[in-house]
Amino acid sequence: MALCLAFTMLLLLLAGSPSSARRNRCLDAAEACTADARCQRLRTEYVAQCLGRAAAGGCPQARCRRALRRFFARGPPALTHALLFCSCVNAACAERRRQTFVPACAFSGPGPAPPSCLAPLDACEHSRVCRPRLLAFQASCAPAPSAPGGCLQDQVPRCLHAYAGLVGTAITPNYVDNASARVAPWCDCGASGNRREECEAFRGLFTRNRCLDGAMQAFDGGWPPVLQDQLDVHQDPEHSLQQSEDSLVGDLRPFGAWTQAALKKEAKRRGPGAVAYKGHHFATSGPVDFPTVLLL
Repeated sequence: MALCLAFTMLLLLLAGSPSSARRNRCLDAAEACTADARCQRLRTEYVAQCLGRAAAGGCPQARCRRALRRFFARGPPALTHALLFCSCVNAACAERRRQTFVPACAFSGPGPAPPSCLAPLDACEHSRVCRPRLLAFQASCAPAPSAPGGCLQDQVPRCLHAYAGLVGTAITPNYVDNASARVAPWCDCGASGNRREECEAFRGLFTRNRCLDGAMQAFDGGWPPVLQDQLDVHQDPEHSLQQSEDSLVGDLRPFGAWTQAALKKEAKRRGPGAVAYKGHHFATSGPVDFPTVLLL
């Protein structure tokens, strides 16, 4: 299963064509990360952990999430955030973006249906890693009624940083589909009983948050110039696609030669071708940041 998952995900990452690569910001972000030694090393690490040999009954989720936290803590923010917040104009790009951080292991759970949001919320409350990050997210992404885009100008980078800090925790969010830019943890409120209001308020931090939506749109409008600096050295589209292919195939080394060969064969076949959570556990009145020690 892990082998099949690795093969499927990396094919999605490689899908595309040289003619569309320069218009696809998620491809640009992936290529810029590949060109940066630190970003690529940390990305290879989380791919290996999240797609490594699973223990009986499921993926190595704890190791996977730890590697993702390390990626965002130690990787160049312009590059890690570009991978996380890149904009898409079609479903293929959006699916690539949704799969980038291995949701089958890091995001979803063992069952086919999402659990009540109260389960990850309660787990987060008792986690020294997750709880301060959720506090930071709640404070940094609180909608500002006076701001047209939902966020004050100086609030945007803090909101994006706080959101990225949740990736790899008990409430890891992700894009919910490939037809929109909506994000949420893998949970719902269908079985929350007499805590339904609390559950909906928590989920609304992601699904009804004008500041978070506005911050993600603002990131797209100020696409990091460092990405173009990284990509300018790869003007030849064939070279650019081959570099991404070779790099991602290298990430598959733990899965054996058969998968690497199959991946290359398939790539050639395709051709170049606003509700803030007010629950008693996490209420706060000002900006909160999480100490570096909690990043790991």
